[in-house]
Amino acid sequence: MSPAIVAQEGGRQRRAASHHHYLDVRSEAPPGLALCGDGLPGGEAEALVPPESGVRGARGCRAELGSILLLLVLYVLQGIPLGLAGSVPLILQSKSASYTDQAFFSFVFWPFSLKLLWAPLVDAVYLRGFGRRKSWLVPTQYVLGLFMIYMSTQVDVLLGDGEGRGPDVVALTVTFFLFEFLAATQDIAVDGWALTMLSRENVGYASTCNSVGQTAGYFLGNVLFLALESASFCNKYLRFQPQPQGIVTLSDFLFFWGAVFLITTTLVALLKKENKELTPTKEETKGITDTYRLLFSIIKMPAVLTFCLLILTAKVGFSAADAVTGLKLVEEGVPKEHLALLAVPMVPLQIILPLIISKYTAGPQPLNTFYKAMPFRLLFGLEFAFLVWWTPKVKHEGGFPVYYYVVVVLSYALHQITLYSMYVAIMAFNAKVSDPLIGGTYMTLLNTVSNLGGNWPSTVALWLVDPLTVKECAGAQEQTCGTTVAAELCTKAGGSCVTTLDGYYVESVICVILGFGWWFLLGPKLKKLQDEGQSSWKCKRTN
Repeated sequence: MSPAIVAQEGGRQRRAASHHHYLDVRSEAPPGLALCGDGLPGGEAEALVPPESGVRGARGCRAELGSILLLLVLYVLQGIPLGLAGSVPLILQSKSASYTDQAFFSFVFWPFSLKLLWAPLVDAVYLRGFGRRKSWLVPTQYVLGLFMIYMSTQVDVLLGDGEGRGPDVVALTVTFFLFEFLAATQDIAVDGWALTMLSRENVGYASTCNSVGQTAGYFLGNVLFLALESASFCNKYLRFQPQPQGIVTLSDFLFFWGAVFLITTTLVALLKKENKELTPTKEETKGITDTYRLLFSIIKMPAVLTFCLLILTAKVGFSAADAVTGLKLVEEGVPKEHLALLAVPMVPLQIILPLIISKYTAGPQPLNTFYKAMPFRLLFGLEFAFLVWWTPKVKHEGGFPVYYYVVVVLSYALHQITLYSMYVAIMAFNAKVSDPLIGGTYMTLLNTVSNLGGNWPSTVALWLVDPLTVKECAGAQEQTCGTTVAAELCTKAGGSCVTTLDGYYVESVICVILGFGWWFLLGPKLKKLQDEGQSSWKCKRTN
């Protein structure tokens, strides 16, 4: 599957975790009972500020249009590093990077799933005179902007010159991991600021800004960048005279957006004021300690612990299809920009599907939908393997026929139905069982576990492709291709390494078998969690 499409699942899961702010605002729980929820961005202490607090009365969305647009811009900026990170695996694959390298780079996508670890700190430590959210937002975005400008001078070297020097995967991973860490920190600050930037009756627009803005930013940083970076795409669709490279390079792109980050951050720092009347006056360091203690107490509950263990292993069966398929298609000759553009027709589908599926997950047993969709999604793992096998057979000198792309888009579209059926079901279950008094903390914890359940299998799946692949040295006797050194010796002896068994196909079959094993043995245990009473999910607290 295309990384541009795969990222949508993780991205939407992550955004869903931030949507709890809106749920918290509507909560009718007394503020005094939510002991530790304010330890997370947009916690209950802010969300439950009564409408009488401060000087703001009822306001229409037009009166706060400036704040809504600012939130939209901030979320667009957040999506840029996410999109760029999603484009790098395709670039690496076009430069013949190994799947072990791809596995190492996949750690870049972990910070958004782990941000719960430092979210309480971001929420509680700040300079009161400068603003609770600006204390983190402004320096984080300045660092991002400066880092982008600096990396614009280094990234071409890191990607390799194509003349014997390959990509520096370790340096690229460290670089983009820092990008994602900073973007995740910015997300924590913006999510929290949205609750006080908008009045209570308009705070629902925050989740819309999040979803639309981050999707737009991801599109700019991934799909648009890959299209404009491709010489073949630009020469075919955007130029009259062919050129050896695209309209923009990664270096140009980083410099431009680095400058945008710096300008936008300066304007926010100077012109936008926080609503200080809504800043909590309680001792914040106590909030940090209480939040971590609360998280630990939640995860110790038997029902929650069982759910976490099950959901951490539920996506093993999809890992080869989700993490490796898109890279294999690039390896087989599909242009990376064409693969990225496949995400475009998926956007309307990704908007419509949750609306339709939510009708079936709104009842008391949302995990039934998860269980029913799982075998169909597993079978798509085999269909994607067939698609990769079929790809070189339909390739011709001019590229690929139109019907090939029709089949790919149709396959991805049907796969999205199964993916979103499972995704919406898990989100509905998380919302159903979360203790309403600490809903923000509870939901974020469950969503974090769900995200990690997709991250670690993808990393392992990428890492296993090379060890499972069998190659032989053709044209040179007594030579092998089992290691990089052996492959070099084979080449020096006048031979060439030929793949006799692609580890991707082996992995696809193993994943599907493991997936059906999970579905048959552990799936019923996951469904049985729906029968647990509400008391099994409520965290014991002291006043």
